[in-house]
Amino acid sequence: MITLKSEREIELMHEAGKLLARCHKEIAKMIKPGITTQEINDFVDDYITRHGATAEQKGYQGYEYATCASVNDEICHGFPRNEPLKNGDIVAIDFVLNLNGGLADSAWTYIVGDASPEAQHLCQVTKESLYRAIEQAQPGKRIGDIGHAIQEYVEGEGFSVVREFAGHGIGPTIHEEPNIPHFGEAGKGKRLKPGMVITIEPMINTGTWTSEMDDNGWTARTKDGGLSAQYEHTIAITKEGPVVLTEQENV
Repeated sequence: MITLKSEREIELMHEAGKLLARCHKEIAKMIKPGITTQEINDFVDDYITRHGATAEQKGYQGYEYATCASVNDEICHGFPRNEPLKNGDIVAIDFVLNLNGGLADSAWTYIVGDASPEAQHLCQVTKESLYRAIEQAQPGKRIGDIGHAIQEYVEGEGFSVVREFAGHGIGPTIHEEPNIPHFGEAGKGKRLKPGMVITIEPMINTGTWTSEMDDNGWTARTKDGGLSAQYEHTIAITKEGPVVLTEQENV
């Protein structure tokens, strides 16, 4: 069932989103060769706690960490670890927080040091595809319009769109209906309505879109070893259009 949020509920989620965005801006200052994703995870966990929020995915379906940290060929749900990041790596940091009952979810891909032109292009295209999709998140539009905007642009740039994982509704729990695929046909799917709050989180690969699962049962990686990037925002659908609740500008 799709739940429509009240203005008050959206405002709570917006406050959570602002805190999450500020945390991502702090992460950006930390990213450099030699840091570990476990150190980043510990920082996020502490930052969230110090600001009166909780790491919502910690304990979710048995997950142990405050963040997902996916490096290079890992598509999503990578475990934080003590292996230092190297110059040229890319790493997606994804987390959900709960502030006074308001949830927010955002992932960002960071370039470690000096990345290859391919990695830089991948990150640029993935981020651009997110914002093109957000432009389609208008009341009266359909879910297929979001996925189509991503797929058309990304494939035109020579990359592939992951099919096995999707965006989703959010609030009061992490994953709610509806699913938001990052591929699809314009004009198809459920209609977007004011009060819906969704995540759009394209996962884009340099090679094949297919994935395989690690033995840990969580981490998905590209089947051909190609790079993968992810950018994600939490978006409220309002009568006036989409509002990005996790935007990093001006927070």
